[in-house]
Amino acid sequence: MSGVLFREKETAALEALLFMAREPLPPARLAELLEVKTQDAEDLLAVLAARYEREDCGLTLVRYETGVRLGTKGETAPYIQALYRQPAQLLSQAALETLAVIAYRQPVTKGEIDLIRGVQSDTALRALLEKDLAREAGRRESAGRPFLYVTTPEFLRYFNLTSVAELPPLEQNAVYS
Repeated sequence: MSGVLFREKETAALEALLFMAREPLPPARLAELLEVKTQDAEDLLAVLAARYEREDCGLTLVRYETGVRLGTKGETAPYIQALYRQPAQLLSQAALETLAVIAYRQPVTKGEIDLIRGVQSDTALRALLEKDLAREAGRRESAGRPFLYVTTPEFLRYFNLTSVAELPPLEQNAVYS
């Protein structure tokens, strides 16, 4: 990159893109939008990351498998919660159980979910699909060709994870293992 002025202008543009994006943006897409090389976009992301590391900044860069987006630092949570004080869209116990099975066993069929939980999971599964926390990911090559279910990028955002590898390990005697 040439010149400080260019870097400041592009860094500001990058920040604006990340602020306005609804989904994480891959560095290659950011480079395309900024009309720079991918490595230059990565350099600009490093500049922003360093800026956000300061204690007096409430923002942070969050990297996902699918790209980068702006996030808020954990210590700002009480202020953000105060802004959005409203009944939370909590998941039912059945939906949480179903989601846990999907997260740890993906790809998994509805029959496998029902077997692990010991009850029908139709309603819980439908709620997870509607909230975009799980999705159909093809069909199993077996009798009846049942749908396979996996978690989504929204699942990762909902639980503030960058990948399913960050899920806590299951206990040895856990029901879902």
